[in-house]
Amino acid sequence: MGGLLAAAYGILRQPLHSASAARQQMLLPDLGMVPAFSLIAQDGATIRREDLDGKVWIANFIFTRCAGQCPMVSAEMARLHTALRALPTVRLVSFTVDPEHDTPEVLSAYARQYHADPARWRFVTGTSAAITQLAEQGFHLGISPGTAQEPITHSLRFALVDRRGHLRGYYEATDPEAMQRLRAHAHALTQERRTP
Repeated sequence: MGGLLAAAYGILRQPLHSASAARQQMLLPDLGMVPAFSLIAQDGATIRREDLDGKVWIANFIFTRCAGQCPMVSAEMARLHTALRALPTVRLVSFTVDPEHDTPEVLSAYARQYHADPARWRFVTGTSAAITQLAEQGFHLGISPGTAQEPITHSLRFALVDRRGHLRGYYEATDPEAMQRLRAHAHALTQERRTP
């Protein structure tokens, strides 16, 4: 999988020109299906991968006590929330990597800080084992113990998922050009014909 991810990352780092939505779709590799999950959203409702079928979605991993990069990553997700508002089939999903602390109530308060519309942007918690397995085996993004200042280290990449639940790309939250590509690619995937 490492070679495939490296190749996909190289494709997704190519500069964005005035290509059509069809051209953008052709550039996006299929990196495999996100595995099934059953977790809890900020309103206490169960959210499963199947609930996102038919939607293009963007996932990231954060935690509310993070004093390092998470506020910047969540602010970037908030910008996507605004920029993609006109696309009714796009959803955002932020998974916490600190589920023992980040209860639905804590996530709900955090979501309000970013003016998140709960119908479009879900903040998700579950057991530590379930979140770690999903991050590492499902999204191929690492989580590990950190330092006193940053107790959990995790990837700053956003993952783009198509309407069939397949991973289609990774984008560095700290790279403005990557965020531009993510917006364009998400839009392109909303135009992609859904096939099994």
